[in-house]
Amino acid sequence: MSSRISVVAASATDAGRVRAHNEDAVLVTDCVFVVADGMGGHAAGEVASSIAVDALRELDAPAGGPGQVVDRVEAANQAILDSVARHPEQAGMATTLAGLAMVTVDGSPRWAAVNVGDSRVYQLVDGRLSQVSQDHSEVAELERSGYLTAAEARVHPARNIVTRCLGRDPVDPVDSWVLLPQQGERFLLCTDGLTNELEDDEIAHLLQDGDDPKVIADALVGAAVEAGGRDNVTVVVVVTSDASPTDAGEDDEETTSR
Repeated sequence: MSSRISVVAASATDAGRVRAHNEDAVLVTDCVFVVADGMGGHAAGEVASSIAVDALRELDAPAGGPGQVVDRVEAANQAILDSVARHPEQAGMATTLAGLAMVTVDGSPRWAAVNVGDSRVYQLVDGRLSQVSQDHSEVAELERSGYLTAAEARVHPARNIVTRCLGRDPVDPVDSWVLLPQQGERFLLCTDGLTNELEDDEIAHLLQDGDDPKVIADALVGAAVEAGGRDNVTVVVVVTSDASPTDAGEDDEETTSR
């Protein structure tokens, strides 16, 4: 089996049925995949999300390690603050970010996932969908604490209030995960415009329907818009065609927070 990860990936985005502008941004390269959900409306949320994905564009080669990915996310935060300093009318702009990048750890290929806010990274292996990232939002914290059920969290009036984002000084902690490649796995990166409209089982069904990531991405976005489209919706679908086997004796995942 190959010692590198071979993938095909594609993105799709839509402003939805309610919002006049699309404040999401997306990045798809050979080895870096990012979605960002801008916040701030008139305070230029679309500028913040664009700055964030541009900062990750500099990783357009397999990163030396997961720390480099986190460093670029923190650099994105500083770039947003620098833009506000130059353009005071942008004060208040911010963005979530979820990313996935190929990295090398001790000479072996790995995936590094990062997250700030409530945009998500999902992994699909053997037909089973799991959320890699952890939402940074008020309702997610209440759900993790046992004060809300998953069903209650989906309709809670505070479900759109994030507790971490890019555009703050000091920078909010960036969560990161290092994943061992698995044969035939797929990844989905998405803004909450998808997850607020579709249940995980529907997402899983669409994510494994065929092998063309562009067709899958379009189907996911189309389903979210059809279900209500109350927010901008953006997805990246990553389909692996070959991957190194997991190393014997190693955990499937390592989680860090900086």
